[in-house]
Amino acid sequence: MKLHEDCDFTTAERHASLTTGEALRMLRELKGWTQKELSKRSGIQVSNISLLENDKIEIGKKRVLGLANALGVHPAIIMFPEYEEEDIRIAS
Repeated sequence: MKLHEDCDFTTAERHASLTTGEALRMLRELKGWTQKELSKRSGIQVSNISLLENDKIEIGKKRVLGLANALGVHPAIIMFPEYEEEDIRIAS
């Protein structure tokens, strides 16, 4: 691992090449939920769930908080799936 020159921490390393939408879909499917069920639990319209899962719109702070709360995961798992793939599998 590479250390930042002026810091005492190491940089995160990518574990997978998941997009935010793919992570969201994976979490939803691991729960056995439809997009409609996730919509009901998160307060986000079904059409927006579909757009998010297909990486057609940006997730934004409000959406990620609502989705993370509904799915019972930390928002970082949705926002930074390339670093959190193993946590996604464990969380579900």
